[in-house]
Amino acid sequence: MKVFKDKVAIVTGGASGIGRELCIELAKAGAKVYVADIKEEETRNTVSTITSFGGKAEGIITDMTDREAVKSLVDKVTAQGPLDYMFNNAGIIMFGEFRDMEYSDWEHFIDSDVMSVIYGTRCAYEVMIRQGHGHIVNTSSVFGLFPFALSTGYTAVKSAITGLSMALRPEAADFGVKVSVACPGSVDTDVKKSYRVINADRELFNSYIPKQLTPRQAALRILKGVQKNQGIIAFPWYDVLPWWLYRLSPSVNTIWQRKLVKIYREKCRFG
Repeated sequence: MKVFKDKVAIVTGGASGIGRELCIELAKAGAKVYVADIKEEETRNTVSTITSFGGKAEGIITDMTDREAVKSLVDKVTAQGPLDYMFNNAGIIMFGEFRDMEYSDWEHFIDSDVMSVIYGTRCAYEVMIRQGHGHIVNTSSVFGLFPFALSTGYTAVKSAITGLSMALRPEAADFGVKVSVACPGSVDTDVKKSYRVINADRELFNSYIPKQLTPRQAALRILKGVQKNQGIIAFPWYDVLPWWLYRLSPSVNTIWQRKLVKIYREKCRFG
């Protein structure tokens, strides 16, 4: 991945999961990586892992839901030189039926998964326009490509990220700035042990996920797409298949998802 050699990248949510693997693979490719995360110990561990093999990394503790903190992050990095890549990867996951979600759940979701990306994108975009180059990579999900029952919240916020990225991509092109959106399918991270499945059995819910990528597999696929300047980096094929089917026939999507909802209510939902 020679394209990343001697480049500078910020990875938000870089202390764990896909973000951590993005940091490691970027550093292996010769990039200087800024690990931005709110988790101090995990951030130090990621930086330590990178420096142990001779990579270049620095941790910056950042709450991505805090607009001023995000600006401070980008200002600190760009005070030392150009910013080549901004990976807006931080976010949360939450599943469950719409009827079980409180307004506070929506506010937390929007702050963590939408506003954090808007802050990171805006701050990086302003810098990259002045530079005349740069690449912004926002992490969405396959659920940001088609509506998926039992994830009304996650579908809503990730659809927003996909829409933001794809609308910005042509606006940014004349400034020399590239924009991509990563839409991974199921990935086996520690998050699945702690994310909320509202009013349902999380472990049982997880048992219905048939296949999962490793975080490293996901990170490598994202970086491959970034190298090619793909607008939408969606993978793996078996999780993207429902998107293809939805584009062909939205009604079919509704039919098979109603069956999923029935199973969920019978097996996983409390009451």
